[in-house]
Amino acid sequence: MSVAVAHANIALIKYWGKADRALNLPAVPSLSLTLAGLRTRTEARLITGAEDAVTLDGRPAGGRPRARVIAMLDQLRARAGATSRLAITSHNEFPTAAGLASSASGFAALALAASHALGLELTRQQLSALARQASASAARSVFGGWAELLTGCEHASPIAPPEHLDVRMLVAVTRRGEKAIGSTEAMLHTAETSPYYDAWVSSAGALFTRGKSALLARDLPELGRAMEHSTLAMHASMLAADPGVLYFAPESLAVMHAVRELRGRGFSTFFTLDAGPHVKVLCPSVEAPAVAKELRALPAVLELLEAAPGPAAELLEAP
Repeated sequence: MSVAVAHANIALIKYWGKADRALNLPAVPSLSLTLAGLRTRTEARLITGAEDAVTLDGRPAGGRPRARVIAMLDQLRARAGATSRLAITSHNEFPTAAGLASSASGFAALALAASHALGLELTRQQLSALARQASASAARSVFGGWAELLTGCEHASPIAPPEHLDVRMLVAVTRRGEKAIGSTEAMLHTAETSPYYDAWVSSAGALFTRGKSALLARDLPELGRAMEHSTLAMHASMLAADPGVLYFAPESLAVMHAVRELRGRGFSTFFTLDAGPHVKVLCPSVEAPAVAKELRALPAVLELLEAAPGPAAELLEAP
């Protein structure tokens, strides 16, 4: 049995759209931060039998979630020249399918655990490319710290280690349960029906360059401004779809306004949202206790998670 862990990553400069649907290649470049604490633990064990066994968060998987896992296992078996079936047991230590990038950490951990169980020794780039085929954001969770996934690229690449910026990401959980529409479905719907989608794609490259330059210069305010711009531009393209894709909840807006109010009071706080209602707040680590206190006091915030920049996916000793 092989055991791997990987952490969710949050795209500061967003990925939304596919250059090639069949290959799951991104239409725009993205820049992300892998987060300590938001962790998936996945076990892969060789078994006898006619089919694979897949358990996600304590329940047997079916439908599309199971199909995505099996597709990755089939690719690995073909690469290894093996026919062995596997039992996959995966557990997220944070909310699943709620806009917190659980698919990113999940498929990064699966790629590492399953490849090792089948006797493969893949490079980080190969693991990233494999994970990307299941979930484009998973390509970035193979790496720790700050990473990028460029337009049409098969694998992500690291930009800077976790300690490059001394920051914290505060995750304001605003709703319970799974989101109404999955990211892949919403992404395709946006591309097909939104008159703003082409504008999003054409402007994303400049936003990425702006964000990456700010990161490399350790300019948190400029990185934060680029992050907010990218977030709102992405959601604008979704809102203009027919019918519009609305991941914002009233609670999301309340937190976003609170973040801007804090910034007006002198805090270096900036927000981002993915395909879900939860708001992620980036701030210097020295400000995190005060910012967290302010956010916890909001009626809109059900729970607040605090995460430092996190490590790359890794193998653990099997029990």
